[in-house]
Amino acid sequence: MFKQFLANRSGATAIEYALLAGLIALVIIGGIRGMGTSLQGTMEDVASQTSEVMKQ
Repeated sequence: MFKQFLANRSGATAIEYALLAGLIALVIIGGIRGMGTSLQGTMEDVASQTSEVMKQ
């Protein structure tokens, strides 16, 4: 019975696809977070420059 369990590879493909999907999701989330941080900095710069122009 243990030999049959070790020889059974039917779930291996599903596990590989799940791991691959998880890795892709992590890369996407990391990219979005990086862009969000960059975008936030840009918007803060625009807001401060706009504020300075409005003071004049």
